[in-house]
Amino acid sequence: MKIATGIGGWPETAGEQAKKAEADGYDIVSCGELSHDSILTMAMAATQSEKIELHTSVTIAFPRSPMVLAMEAWDIQRMSKGRFVIGLGSQVKGHNERRFGGTWSAAAPRMKEYVQMMKAVWDSWQDGAPADFIGKDYRYTLMTPNFNPGPIDFPRPKIYLAVVGDAMARVAGEVADGVLPHGGIMTDKYMREVLLPNVKIGLDRSGRTWDDIDIASSGYLALGENEEAIEKSLEQYRVPLSFYGSTRSYHHVLRLHGLEELGMRLHKLSLDGRWQEMQDIITLDDLRALTETCTYDDYPAFVASKREYASHMGFRMATESDDQKARTLAMMKSLQQVQTPGVPAGL
Repeated sequence: MKIATGIGGWPETAGEQAKKAEADGYDIVSCGELSHDSILTMAMAATQSEKIELHTSVTIAFPRSPMVLAMEAWDIQRMSKGRFVIGLGSQVKGHNERRFGGTWSAAAPRMKEYVQMMKAVWDSWQDGAPADFIGKDYRYTLMTPNFNPGPIDFPRPKIYLAVVGDAMARVAGEVADGVLPHGGIMTDKYMREVLLPNVKIGLDRSGRTWDDIDIASSGYLALGENEEAIEKSLEQYRVPLSFYGSTRSYHHVLRLHGLEELGMRLHKLSLDGRWQEMQDIITLDDLRALTETCTYDDYPAFVASKREYASHMGFRMATESDDQKARTLAMMKSLQQVQTPGVPAGL
């Protein structure tokens, strides 16, 4: 199992953060894209690291053209000597139109074309393939020598897709190299009953198997040294649940757990800007309904049996004291030794 940690903040700090994560034994550093640019962050991370994988989790796709991201990913892949993975996310309609000032169309078919065009561009640069991709939303029919950086001595960058809905899961299975379940609003029940079966449909459509795709571990999970600590750990999900649960695009996850009414209440409060009240109306019973629990002592066994589909996972424990640092290092090494088949149970 590969273990990932997050980096972020102002991009000029990314190099030192990646260097430290590498020294601490992590396999992957990832960054999101909230208030800073993910591509610039990973470029900076590449400059001061040597072995650790560099993942964006995620880069918002639609405000950029596929050509722009293909070029940036190509450059970082060469600069990092083959360590870059670009994770793409669609974002929701409101952010695309009102925050990015862009356009919106059905996300899943558009993302499929987006990935296909990026790969077509790389085929031109690496193998000299003609520029002949024509889709509904994207067209790539021109590549002249001045704009062709040429081949690189490393594999093409992998493309992962952020996934919540069933349609995007099918697209990921069909054309992507990896699946990034939306950690802000993801449960194990939804993973197994909706997301992973639809990834399988996409794999079947493209004639691929589970060996051809990476899947990140996901699902609300409260960890602690004991039951009292686990109870406190449940509280960490109030903020993401209140935020993502207020977005109607994600209510199908809550619906599966019989909590769609909670989502509608959160949505109404969000329209009035009542942010603290959104957290307050979430009960412990709501959190328990969505969240698995596990002690740290049982964590490696839990991952082996309950995250059997995953190739990598995020990991964080307290490191304030020397004892905590030693405990964290030992746990990370134990998790890295977990071997999973990469195939979801029953699929």
